[in-house]
Amino acid sequence: MASLEGKYLTFRLADEVYGLPILKVQEIISLMPITRVPRTPAFVMGVINLRGKVIPVISMRSKFSLAATPDTERTCIIVVQIEFSSQTITLGIIVDEVSEVLDLKSEQISPTPAVGAAVDTAFLTGMGKVNDEVVMLLNLDLAFSAEEISTINV
Repeated sequence: MASLEGKYLTFRLADEVYGLPILKVQEIISLMPITRVPRTPAFVMGVINLRGKVIPVISMRSKFSLAATPDTERTCIIVVQIEFSSQTITLGIIVDEVSEVLDLKSEQISPTPAVGAAVDTAFLTGMGKVNDEVVMLLNLDLAFSAEEISTINV
């Protein structure tokens, strides 16, 4: 778990807390108009124009099969960079709210528990323990299939 040690940007989806390695985060922006792209998966909300660059935007609630909720003043887009087939892809992920940056030490990180063969948890690299809360540590590079990447890589 020592390799997972480091700084994580934490965010909330529903009642759960997730963490992204801070080096994957480009910036955090407030919600802005999203242009829907026809014939994309339901979790692809569309694209935004971020300073002249068109970026696909993903609903993490939809991607993780969580119920949709109305956006609030805390709902935001985290612009991240993922690696796929030796290329870097910039995309936005919509989250309920950004929490804080945590500096996790190896003793605060546990392996992802086995939850059954039918549940794909490859995108979870570990579980951070902070006070009485569990933070699910994400590897967004593994969260999308090749087919999904081809649909969202505009």
